Amino acid sequence: MTKRNTALVLLASVVIATGYSGVAQAQAGRDYIYIVGSSTVYPFATVVAERFGRGTEFKTPKVESTGSGGGLKLFCDGVGVDHPDITNSSRAIKQSEVDSCSSNGVTEIIEVKIGYDGIVIANAIGSSDVNLSRTDIFMALAKRVPGDTEGELIDNPNETWADVNPALPDVRIEVLGPPPTSGTRDAFVELAMEGGCQSVAWVKDLKKSDGDNYKAICHTIREDGAFVEAGENDNLIVQKLEANPNAFGIFGFSFLDQNTEKVKGAQVDGVAPTFDAIADGDYPVSRPLYFYVKKAHVDVIPGLRGFLREFSSARAWGDEGYLSDRGLIPMPEEERAQIATNVRDLTPLSMASQ
Repeated sequence: MTKRNTALVLLASVVIATGYSGVAQAQAGRDYIYIVGSSTVYPFATVVAERFGRGTEFKTPKVESTGSGGGLKLFCDGVGVDHPDITNSSRAIKQSEVDSCSSNGVTEIIEVKIGYDGIVIANAIGSSDVNLSRTDIFMALAKRVPGDTEGELIDNPNETWADVNPALPDVRIEVLGPPPTSGTRDAFVELAMEGGCQSVAWVKDLKKSDGDNYKAICHTIREDGAFVEAGENDNLIVQKLEANPNAFGIFGFSFLDQNTEKVKGAQVDGVAPTFDAIADGDYPVSRPLYFYVKKAHVDVIPGLRGFLREFSSARAWGDEGYLSDRGLIPMPEEERAQIATNVRDLTPLSMASQ
């Protein structure tokens, strides 16, 4: 019996032992790695998958872009061949997702941080250069904003960028961005909008006294057409920016890096979104990227251990690795070494600490 067939038989055993229904489905097995999740991590995972498929005896992994939230839901639905082995995420897993995983038998999850990414606010290459503060971003995109009286909130009246800040272009606010299922959306509201929200003293004070109200003010994006949900396809946003020179789009730095002939990133608080500025921590809207793996599937799904080894190798995510050529900001060498050790040892995250 070949190594691949042996793995499929073992998977069927695992599926049956964990209560997965459907003998025919279990016997059918799966001879490839199945990955879902973040549209931001998608291009990095795809590059690793393609190299892994070309360089080994195993099939090229299947990678789908479902958004971070959507991917984690699929991932947490259960163990077995009908469920993903890996989910990519542009944010850390939430406690509610850990609980959902646990309730469905997904009890050992390996967290793999792969590097860093910046969230950019970009426009077409021939459009105006802009320097946005995080306060500008909040005042342009929040559903409700502070009024003239302390403690007063009003529906966002700002129609143009000049209404927000006279130094900005006098054009209608139109920002194309990710949907609520996206980790990029989560990170954007936390890093950019909340960062600007905190410039209002009385709102900042709410964080301690009324956290739910604080979050509602700082994280709720307007729904009157100024912000347009453009789905999980960041390439589509780039195309729409080319067609509309007055619009801005929100996506990860890697897409900016791969489309510099089409779009450019706005400065945020005076810092341009560059590889070095994100790596140094100077760019204020940056975040770590992850993927999550089911330990129960390792050594059962053919090639999964090898794929993890490839993704966490210096040739992939190192300072001179092929992922940095695609826009991934590498972690410090010491951090990479520790995470690679965790991957090698299949060290699961502490479920209770998330």
